[in-house]
Amino acid sequence: MKNDSVFVYSPDLLGYKFSDTHPFNQLRVQLAYELLRDSGCLDDDQIVLPRQATDEEIMMIHDSGYVEAVKQAGKGQLNREIALNYGLGTEDTPIFPNMHEASSWIVGATLTAVDHVMEGKSKHALSLSGGLHHGFRGKASGFCIYNDSSIAIEYMKRKYNARVLYVDTDAHHGDGVQWAFYDDPDVCTLSIHETGRYLFPGTGSIHEKGAGKGYGFSFNVPVDAFTEDESFLECYERSLWEVADFFKPDVIITQNGVDAHYYDPLTHLSVTMKTYTEIPRIAKKVAEKYCGGRWIATGGGGYDIWRVVPRAWSYLWCVMNDQAPSGQIAENWLKRWTSEAKYPLPPTWEDESGIYKPIPRKEEITSKNRATLEKSLYSIKKSS
Repeated sequence: MKNDSVFVYSPDLLGYKFSDTHPFNQLRVQLAYELLRDSGCLDDDQIVLPRQATDEEIMMIHDSGYVEAVKQAGKGQLNREIALNYGLGTEDTPIFPNMHEASSWIVGATLTAVDHVMEGKSKHALSLSGGLHHGFRGKASGFCIYNDSSIAIEYMKRKYNARVLYVDTDAHHGDGVQWAFYDDPDVCTLSIHETGRYLFPGTGSIHEKGAGKGYGFSFNVPVDAFTEDESFLECYERSLWEVADFFKPDVIITQNGVDAHYYDPLTHLSVTMKTYTEIPRIAKKVAEKYCGGRWIATGGGGYDIWRVVPRAWSYLWCVMNDQAPSGQIAENWLKRWTSEAKYPLPPTWEDESGIYKPIPRKEEITSKNRATLEKSLYSIKKSS
């Protein structure tokens, strides 16, 4: 029986681990999975096992020399100087055992999601381990070794001849995906993120519009630090509808980093769970209108793995399945993880009111974000 949505998961996806102290912690994928199971929101027949990506699939985006370097690094056989040239062994992206294999599982999980949607086995597919959007053709960056989103897009182009809209709501700019398709008119990228003035990777300005035949197919909406729910959602909703109407995609792939939340330790934005209930709802509506419902979603950033990621990512799955959990979090889940959590676990799906003090520059920030949005979408208005 066909499921409208499939959830790609297995313990093999949890091996992507830099160290016990690194902020990127794949335990968050397990936490979201278990929250969904304990909440009765995920059935066995909706779970699809991932596969490992082949070297050939990875090399649709990444250079063969880089892939070989990752393999050697994971075996402890790569010279440190050479490793650093590939972005490996840095503070952000340390070397760890079997890093090629762990990364291949993540790429394979996203490709599994792609095949289910593009072959009509499901309308939607979720690959929470993916969304590693900073990886470049020949270099690791920003906690990302292989860029599963870029590989998935190229895979959809080659195998399914698809026009792909990539939408990124991570607080960090989706630079690796943007640059991979910067001159490609069959791929449109939209990134809503915190301005690079204060945050890695420092790119994603409104002037990055694409190049050559791809000019006009790259959209960036860099919002100001301390942006709150209302302004973030205004930028997201309007840009997504207008860009989708302009590009007319065959399929949408979204990167759902949840590090714009106020609690996140690595960013400076002030959104709450209100934003993460709306982001997937709007994506689903856009996919229904323009793509026959074809929507692939990945995870991404998110570094408060206790208070934010499990709820936000679980809600993403729930929206795919027309569910709207609210009120108390599953008691079994709270009991299982309370003793290990770094912070007190939120008892409800919603954030409590007043988790941060009022932002004194709210009106100014909102006004600046609207001006940025207008400039970002100007090329669409000009062409129409």
